This record gives sequence, structure tokens and C-alpha cells, in this order.
Amino acid sequence: MTILYLADIRFPLERANGIQTMETCWALAARGHRVRLIVRPDTHVPRRDPFAYYGVPALPALAVEQAPLPTGALPALAARVGYMSFAAGRVMGAGADVVMTRDLGLASLLLRVPGRPPLVYESHGYAPDVAAALPQMLTTATVPSPAKLERLARRERRVWRGASGYVTITAGLAEELRRRFGARDRVAVIPDGVRLEREDQIRPKPDTRDGVASGLSRTIVVGYAGHLYPWKGVDVLLHALAQAPEARGLIVGGHEREPDLERTRALAATLGLGDRVTFTGQVAPGEVPERLTEADLLVIPNTPSAISTHATSPLKLFEYMAAGRAIVASDLPSIREVLANDDTALLVTPGDAAALADAIRRLAGDPSLRARLGAAARRASAEYSWSRRAERLEALFRQVLDARTASARR
Repeated sequence: MTILYLADIRFPLERANGIQTMETCWALAARGHRVRLIVRPDTHVPRRDPFAYYGVPALPALAVEQAPLPTGALPALAARVGYMSFAAGRVMGAGADVVMTRDLGLASLLLRVPGRPPLVYESHGYAPDVAAALPQMLTTATVPSPAKLERLARRERRVWRGASGYVTITAGLAEELRRRFGARDRVAVIPDGVRLEREDQIRPKPDTRDGVASGLSRTIVVGYAGHLYPWKGVDVLLHALAQAPEARGLIVGGHEREPDLERTRALAATLGLGDRVTFTGQVAPGEVPERLTEADLLVIPNTPSAISTHATSPLKLFEYMAAGRAIVASDLPSIREVLANDDTALLVTPGDAAALADAIRRLAGDPSLRARLGAAARRASAEYSWSRRAERLEALFRQVLDARTASARR
């Protein structure tokens, strides 16, 4: 089938949105579908090849098309209108079987376009709740007006009721939307994933350094990968490391032009962690798996929020699982959809640095537990490959097309 994927983001994009978009489209194309991805132009000079940036080979079935926006700085509204106008034209002229997007505003607009192909929307959270919570979650976010929150709620209702197919990344989010808007057909819970083919090329390092296999004590490395926004819980991790002197920290990620990298570095200094924590700064997506193998255990310290409690499917979670390392994660409903306590991870009270430190100390002193949890997580990661995600999306697309055919026959 022919799939038109609309992503109103500059591309390639360093954030999870860009990685997930590329991996999803690439996996669908690898399954034999024709995929056209419509994005904004790269702002990097010189412009980067998205296939090279994300470390995937070019596929004839996957075309990345940049909307013809001016190369200079544009007001946000002008760039948005320019992209949406171009995308709407492509929807009507590309001959697609299915149109997919995770952009709520664009999905709401397309529902008003007659004669378009079936629309599949992918939700990553209930937009009014996310917008209202962002000022507490991100240092750069502004408080939304009541009018904006009402506008987002109307869009959510319209897209839930009008989209031909609907994807949520967690079961908890699907249940929340049903509670708000009622039941609907063709809803699929499809979490994010990991490129297992790449992970298989990076063999996890055996946990035998400095006599660990024989149970001797040593400093272990606690790893984290991702952005450093407050809701991600890196501050909690740093406080936990201050209470666990047997551990060092490896923080992979953080953008030099955002305040969070400097903020977390300053916190580490204030806590007296000194050279016990390494901040790598931003690294290319393809470098992350190799960096994760430097750690003995990996941490997802998310704090409760409108996103993380019920509506997050973090890419780092699946990268961690595939890395074959023991995981300590916040005990949130969204995380429990993937991980089980004392089976594939240790789950701890969200936001509780002391509980996180206890789990780190427990794993530091028990190499057999680290090995057991890491091996179990690695086995479970097979269910969360990008290829498996594409397979689930394909099944939903076929349901959508079958429903349209059945409707046309009535």
C-alpha cells in the first residue's frame, strides 16, 4: 500500500519525535509499502542526509520530501501555515491509500477535507492536559490560555470521532480517551520500539570487570540516555547518586543550547558528585547503543506527569531492554505496561531519590541479579522492534481500508 506520513518538524530532528518518525517510516517501507514522508527542511548548515543521520540505508520505497519553505527564519505561524498548506496539497495529489500523522492540529484540519484518503492519527497524550502541565515539566514552556485548552479539547474530540484509525502508544492513554469521548472502532495500542538489527551488532559487554563476576565490590556505572527536562527525572537520579557512593553516573544526552544541561551539571556540582558523573552532551542517535554498553545498569527516573504517568512509551526504555543491562525504572502505569518488577526491571517509587538509591545499591552488590534482569529485558525486547511496530500498524491500516471498502458497498 502507499502511505503518506505527515510530520510538521524540521528534519532530521534530534529529538525522539524525529527518531520515532524515521524509524516507523523506514520499517513500513522495509515491509514493502511505499512511504512518502513530508517534513520541514533541515535548518542545519549544511543540510544533513536524514538516512545518514539516523543510520539507516536509503530505501527506494521511502521518500523524504521537504516542504518548500524559505530557508531563512520564519515566524512560527507562517512556517506552520506554509507546511500545512503544502501537506494538504500532497494529501489530495499523492494517490495515497492511507494518511498518517501524530500532529493533532493537522489531523483536525484534514478531517474537514472532502475526498481525502483515510486518516490514521497517532496520539502521544491528551493535548489539553499536556499543554497545561508543560510549564511544570519544561523550563521553557509557557502557561496556555483557557481558550487554547478549549481549542485543543475540541480537536481531540473531533479526531477521536472522525479519524478512520487511531493509534495510542499506551493502553492507559486509550482508556483515558474512551473515558472522555466514548468507545470507537479501529483503535490500536502500538508502543514505540528499538532497532534490534543494530543492537545485535553491538554485543553487550560481559559484567566481569574488576572481579564483579566473583562478587567483589567496585564502583558501578549507572547510565541514563535522553533529554534532561525536569519531568524526565535526571535531578532525582543525581540526588540518588549522591546517596550511593558505590556508583558513578553516565548521562548521555542534553542539548548545549537548552538550559537543562547546564542546570543538571550545576546540580551535580552542588551535590558534590564531581568527577563521579559524566555528561556527554548530545550524541547522534546511532551512537547511543554503544554508549549504553558502558553502563552496568540503566535508569528511567521519570516523575509523575501528564505525559509519563499514562502516556509515555520512551525510546530509551526499549534501547535499555535491547542493551541487555539491568533496568531501574519509575513505577508508573505506562512503564508497567512493558516492564515487570523483579522480572525485567526493578520498579521504584517515582520521584523518590532514596528508593532509587536503594535499588542502585542492591544491584551494585548483586551481579547475578543484574545479569538476570538484563537477560530477561533483552528477551522481552524482541516484541518491541520497529519491524514489529510496523507490522501492527499495517494490520490497523488494513482494517481501515477494509472498513472503507465495506462502507462503499452499502
